Amino acid sequence: MIMYAFQNKIQTSIVGKINPVSGANVAWAVSGRDSATSNIVNGAFSFSAKPGIYKVVIDAVEPYKDAILENISVKEGQTVDVGEIVLQRQ
Repeated sequence: MIMYAFQNKIQTSIVGKINPVSGANVAWAVSGRDSATSNIVNGAFSFSAKPGIYKVVIDAVEPYKDAILENISVKEGQTVDVGEIVLQRQ
């Protein structure tokens, strides 16, 4: 008989949205040597993240400019919602 123990692990993550929804396809989260990417789907992105201080980069498509958010603080078991990021035209 095999028994499995499942632990409810609280997700630590960064989430947000972009406007316009077609303004970018990929977002990055960078903290020191750690980085994560997220495809942007219907204007929304989500990263699983370790606790730390992150920079979030929205890799915009023309005619929009990349957006960068600095000093996003993530704590264990916390979901940080950076809200709506309005992309600027170049």
